[in-house]
Amino acid sequence: MRQNDFSQIQAVLANERPDRPTLFEFFLNGSLYQKLSGTAEMPPVWSLEWHRVAMFAYQKAGYDYAPVPASALVFPQREHDKQASRSMSETALISDRASFESYPWPDVDAFPSYLPKLAGDVPDGMKLIVFGPGGVLENVMQLAGYEPLCYMLFDAPELVQDLFDYVGSRLQRYYELVAADTCVGALIVNDDWGFNTQTMLPPEDMRRYVIHWHKIIVETIHAAGKPAILHSCGNLAPVMDDIIDVIGYDAKHSYEDNIIPVEDAYDKWGSRIAILGGMDLDFMCRSTPDAVTARCRAMIKKTERRGGYALGTGNSVPEYVPHENYFAMIESALNY
Repeated sequence: MRQNDFSQIQAVLANERPDRPTLFEFFLNGSLYQKLSGTAEMPPVWSLEWHRVAMFAYQKAGYDYAPVPASALVFPQREHDKQASRSMSETALISDRASFESYPWPDVDAFPSYLPKLAGDVPDGMKLIVFGPGGVLENVMQLAGYEPLCYMLFDAPELVQDLFDYVGSRLQRYYELVAADTCVGALIVNDDWGFNTQTMLPPEDMRRYVIHWHKIIVETIHAAGKPAILHSCGNLAPVMDDIIDVIGYDAKHSYEDNIIPVEDAYDKWGSRIAILGGMDLDFMCRSTPDAVTARCRAMIKKTERRGGYALGTGNSVPEYVPHENYFAMIESALNY
């Protein structure tokens, strides 16, 4: 264990050099939360007690913050079989103007905040980093279905615009409410934009519908004096200049070796935006602890002079990542 100190991750998010190697992770998993916190049995997933256990796990592992959602806000979607893989059109509820008008759009202010109930339990030296109930593009794709949304771009552009405006404005209000809380140190806007080869929508449509609302959300976060982190998977190279220069994100998370290794991402963009995580999940699963340690130490050494980097996986730590490899990763920072 080491002293948790939010100013260390805060320095990273300002693209500056922290005083010591710093960790970042969006999610761990139930078995790691249980092992790190020493909890005998995990509480129900996503309950307040689950988030308390997660906070203590992050404390024990040497992070300077804990990630939590701010409320139970959700955009209702069609029930689906909870399979490991499913169609991206399976949850669709909105297909035309009539279904748009009849959809039960959530009232953000009607969802009580978790933060007052969690604030008193935040460990000394730490703050919360709050993430959202999915992102602008993710929620629109779930409401319309991915393939139907692609047709809608040509067949019903006004409906597409309304979909993005209704989702985007509600997420902007969510972040407005959350960013004002003193226990919150930074905010994650989690919105997967792409896959291995390109963005989910053409760059010009990303700019018109998605980037427009992200800019408004980040301006809202910055108005509260907090840094904004984009968590987004996929190949975002065509819109990275928009992410940095138009939207104004302070940090970017989620990297894959088969898209761009984090080492190369740091060389390419690290002078303009903080780089978080990046130890590829396939690498984390297939490698030995010694190989994980070697790559992590090399990345810390590469970034220690300029700063603007926090060590972590490329996405999160799911159940199938070997525990010994996860611990090799964090110990690379804790014992550097």
